[in-house]
Amino acid sequence: MATHTLETAIDAPREIVFDVFANRERWHEFMPLRVKLIEPGATERQGVGAVWGLGVGPIGSVREQITQFVSNEAIAYEIVGGAPVRRHVGSITFADDPRGTLVSYTMESEPSVPLPRMILTLGLRLAIATMVRRGAHAARERQLS
Repeated sequence: MATHTLETAIDAPREIVFDVFANRERWHEFMPLRVKLIEPGATERQGVGAVWGLGVGPIGSVREQITQFVSNEAIAYEIVGGAPVRRHVGSITFADDPRGTLVSYTMESEPSVPLPRMILTLGLRLAIATMVRRGAHAARERQLS
């Protein structure tokens, strides 16, 4: 299993930063992903229990399920299908910070095929860094509009 965490401050209010990461139906605005709600959450459309299909171009769909959703504080998810993993979970926390919003994003992954841990960790690092960098840009843009 590989794990990676990135912690950084984003220069935007917590409510905006949280919405950028929580509102998956708008991810196409800053990530090259196709995102489709497969099943709404139990009490909130995008909340706990929601299942999302995520794909890139014509490439198939990974299914993620939201396992934690605390408005403006935390989101967690797990892959439930479509990816060659035994287990993959992600969690994002949001806190006030003098620079804006402190974001801590962690991914843990155990592939179902043998991969060197170093390669898997580099993949997680790249995935998180890309998401956070593009999400930060989207948050700053939304703050200006």
